[in-house]
Amino acid sequence: MRQFTRRQRGQGMVEYLIIVALVAVAAIAVYQSFGQVIRNQTAAMAKELAGEDGSEQTQQAQSAASAAAAQGAAKSLKSFTGNAQ
Repeated sequence: MRQFTRRQRGQGMVEYLIIVALVAVAAIAVYQSFGQVIRNQTAAMAKELAGEDGSEQTQQAQSAASAAAAQGAAKSLKSFTGNAQ
């Protein structure tokens, strides 16, 4: 009976690790697509909070978002590594 309990615990741990790995891969893919947008939006907010004009960073974020949307629409398995430079 003890051996059965150990196997169940091991199976639960493996399932948990698989789910964590899938979430990590998804997060990396989203950050790769929208990373520049997030950085520019954060820079714009920091400038605005400091009392400066953050419109340049906001415009850069909009441009990066448009580029990411275009890349997302054109993605296929052939062009999946298009962001790697």
